[in-house]
Amino acid sequence: MPIKDEQGKQGNWSQFYAKTIAREHAFATELAVKCNESGLKVAVDCGCGTGSDIAFLAEQGYQVHGFDINDESVAICHARFEQTPQVSVSQSTFEQFIYPETGLMIAHASLFFADPIRFKETWNVMTSSLVTGGVFSGDFMGTDDSWASGFHCATAPLSKQQILHLFEGFEIIQFQERHEPGRSLIGKEKYWHTFSVVAIKRE
Repeated sequence: MPIKDEQGKQGNWSQFYAKTIAREHAFATELAVKCNESGLKVAVDCGCGTGSDIAFLAEQGYQVHGFDINDESVAICHARFEQTPQVSVSQSTFEQFIYPETGLMIAHASLFFADPIRFKETWNVMTSSLVTGGVFSGDFMGTDDSWASGFHCATAPLSKQQILHLFEGFEIIQFQERHEPGRSLIGKEKYWHTFSVVAIKRE
């Protein structure tokens, strides 16, 4: 997840990474691979965490570019993929990353933390790098999420209509809304309001 913690929060991210390092790739990533009609086997994993999706994509023959703002995450990925030449991982933000032309873009539980002021600009840059027939798979924070306001860093909550507007020129394959109380991966209670989208770029 691309978020740089304040002092005192790093322990939470260490717990998060300890929980996720053995996690399987997301089902949505598998679906995205199946839906990629572009013929371009290049993928970008935005907020790559410990690299579960990267590992799966590399196994599918993709050249994968991952980035995360957290140095611990990047260090884990560098060690994990040092013998995998088709994988490159860098420390960056959504706003600073140089997006290559890509057939697949993954942003699972990471766009929550994109700069809300520059979100539209960032989204345009991201989707401009996605070729026609390519696939986006990712999650967006809804306006009722516990982290939508008062979180320890800026977040980028969006309404359902705002999210649907982002996908003009796409064919939406999957659109799921989560709206329920629950827990974070490290066990803290929170209210989840998220939207998960898999879509093919048509224009």
